[in-house]
Amino acid sequence: MSAVSVPRVILKSRRERPFLGRHPWLFSGAIDRLEGDVRDGDEVAVCTHDGQFIAWGLFNSKSQIRVRLYSWEFEQRLAPEFWRDRLETAIRFRRGILKLDDPEGACRLAFSESDGLSGLVVDRYRDWLVVQLTSLAIARQQELIVKLLVELCQPRGIYLRTERGIGEAEGLMLRDGPLWGAVPDELVEIVEHDLVFEAELRTGQKTGFYLDQRENRRAVRPLAAGRRVLDMFCYTGGFALSLARGGATEVLGIDVSNAAIEAARRNAERNGISNATFDTGDAFESLKRLATSGERFGMVVLDPPRFARSAGGVRQALRGYVRLNQMAVQVLEPDGILVTCSCSGLVSREDFVRVLAAVAEQTGRNIQILEQRGQAPDHPVSASCPETGYLKCFMCRVI
Repeated sequence: MSAVSVPRVILKSRRERPFLGRHPWLFSGAIDRLEGDVRDGDEVAVCTHDGQFIAWGLFNSKSQIRVRLYSWEFEQRLAPEFWRDRLETAIRFRRGILKLDDPEGACRLAFSESDGLSGLVVDRYRDWLVVQLTSLAIARQQELIVKLLVELCQPRGIYLRTERGIGEAEGLMLRDGPLWGAVPDELVEIVEHDLVFEAELRTGQKTGFYLDQRENRRAVRPLAAGRRVLDMFCYTGGFALSLARGGATEVLGIDVSNAAIEAARRNAERNGISNATFDTGDAFESLKRLATSGERFGMVVLDPPRFARSAGGVRQALRGYVRLNQMAVQVLEPDGILVTCSCSGLVSREDFVRVLAAVAEQTGRNIQILEQRGQAPDHPVSASCPETGYLKCFMCRVI
């Protein structure tokens, strides 16, 4: 490799294989040395131990992901044209292939590593954009990214939402707030399939709504027909209202957040749905109360928040999933349907199957996995970075 005007990151011997395979995260332990003056946010050339070029990336000394890789072509530097092309490609996929171009709808326009944009998430809610910058390196490109999004999407406004823990993980201090244009209304109505929901862009979970469960909400509908349904961790009624509209006889949604329950009730009213009710309560306490009082359901939906935020928390998370699913099975009728989800990326599908096996053993009920699903296709999984396949949605029959 010829000399270049940017610093070089030299890998340890025989540590190059994942990066030749286009995995975008280079951790500090794989680095042998740095050559040149390197500052956080700088573009660097990542090279093998003997100096062969692998990829261009952005450096961050404050993160365990020391370099995020973006381009594997020596001639393709991380110039403004590069970022424009990546964003254009991501947006074209949602509009042209997935047909997620309903002006009243919502979708993910850019999904971080899956779109070759490690550290950047962009969601569209009607004509508003909500952005998450989850790496210091990509945050240094904020001004350019906002300019490109305005040009490519022509939104009314762009709003920044931050992710918990990103300051510690990346040395990145950001606050929620407007990036461009008008400040979005706190409540924006969006259409999903045959339902209308309010999305709270400034204060709601994630960027305002759980867009990743869009297709799962529709896929579960046929199994709910004629059944009484419990939707635990219902948030603003995504699963509950879809199943109520799809033929469930009765749906009870429970969430610990008073604000979410009030929003779910408003969503039920705006859709003219009368067979869904919503209560505030802790999931574990509510399941215990329902079981004690003899309540039974033909379907239970579990869509909890992330249980594991670090590798050290996986074991405890798995125990939590076992306990939660065991309690859900206890309120399921024979031949009931369990729809159980995990958004903990550190918990694998194999781990989750073992959770269900433990539940079957502890409850003495046979559990048949009917279908394993993941996130909606506007949240694609990168073959080079399997960590992007974080969502697991198992549809099961409990005998």
